[in-house]
Amino acid sequence: MAQRLTPQTSGRREGTSPVLGSPESRRRALRARRLRRGGMALTLVAPAALTYFLFVVRPIAQTVQYSFYDWDGVTPSTWVGLANYVALFHDPELSGSIVNAFELIIFFSFVPVILGLFTANTIRGFATSRLAVVARTVLFLPQIIPLVAAGIMWSWQMSTNGLVNQVFRLIGLDGIARAWLGDFDTALPAVGVIGAWVLFGLCMLLLLAGMTKIDPGLYEAARIDGAGPLREFVSITLPSLRQEVVVCVTVTVIAALASFDIVYISTQGGPGNSTLVPGLEIYYLAFFQREVGQASALAVALMALVLAVVLPLQWLNREGDS
Repeated sequence: MAQRLTPQTSGRREGTSPVLGSPESRRRALRARRLRRGGMALTLVAPAALTYFLFVVRPIAQTVQYSFYDWDGVTPSTWVGLANYVALFHDPELSGSIVNAFELIIFFSFVPVILGLFTANTIRGFATSRLAVVARTVLFLPQIIPLVAAGIMWSWQMSTNGLVNQVFRLIGLDGIARAWLGDFDTALPAVGVIGAWVLFGLCMLLLLAGMTKIDPGLYEAARIDGAGPLREFVSITLPSLRQEVVVCVTVTVIAALASFDIVYISTQGGPGNSTLVPGLEIYYLAFFQREVGQASALAVALMALVLAVVLPLQWLNREGDS
C-alpha cells in the first residue's frame, strides 16, 4: 500500500527547508535587496557628490574659516574673531556696497518682471503670427549677449557724445545730456538700466511660456461674463503665473546682489564708490588690497543675504502650491 506524502514530507524529501518561506527569511531577503540597491545608488551618486564637496562645500567652508582671520594671502594669518564682520557695519565703503546692491534690485528685478509681464501678455494676443516670433527673438537677444560686451556697448551709448545724449539733443533736451555713467547721481541708475535691458528678455520668455499653459477656456468664460483685457490679466493671467513670477524674481534678485561683470566693465565701481557692489568690493579687497579675511567676511555676508532673500520666496511658492 503506497504511503501518502503530505506537503511538508514531500518538501523535506525534495531538499527544501521550511525555514526559507518564513516571514523572517523574507524580511532578510528584502533587506538584502534594499542594501544592494542602496549600494548601487551610492556608487552612481558618489562622483557627483565628491565633485560637489571639493568645488562647492569645501571652498565655502574655507571662506568661512578665512573670515575669522586677518590674512594677506601670503604671511601667517592672525585670529581676529568677528572683527571682519563688525567692520561690515562700521566701514561706509563696505556697507555702502551692500546698499548699492539692494538698490540695483529695483532695476535688475522689479523693472524686468513688470515689463516682462505686460510684454508677454501683449505678445500672447498674437502668439501665432510671425510678428510674435520676431518680437520674442529680438527681445531675447540681450540675454545671449556676453555681459562684458553689453557693458562695453552701453558705455559707448551713455558717454558724453553717445547715442543717448545725441537723441536728447535732437529733441531739444540738451540740459539733460550728461555722462550718465560718470555722474554721481545717475551712475547707479544707469548701471541698473543695463541690467534691466539684459534680464528683460529672460523674464519675458519665462512668463510667456507660463501663459501658454493657461486654459483658453478661462478667457472665453471671462469674456462671456463681460470681463475686459485688464480684468482678464488681473483675475486669470497673473494668478496663474505665480510660479513663473517667483522664478523670475529669484533669478533677477540673485543677479542684482551678485552683480560684477556689468559694473566692472562700465564703471569699475566709480565715480567714487557710487556704483560699488559687494562682488566688486570682494575682488578689490582680495586681489588689490590683500585683505583676504575681510573679503571672505563680505563674501559670507553676501551669501547670507542672497539666502535671506531667496529662501522666503521659495517658501511662499511652496505654501501657495500646497
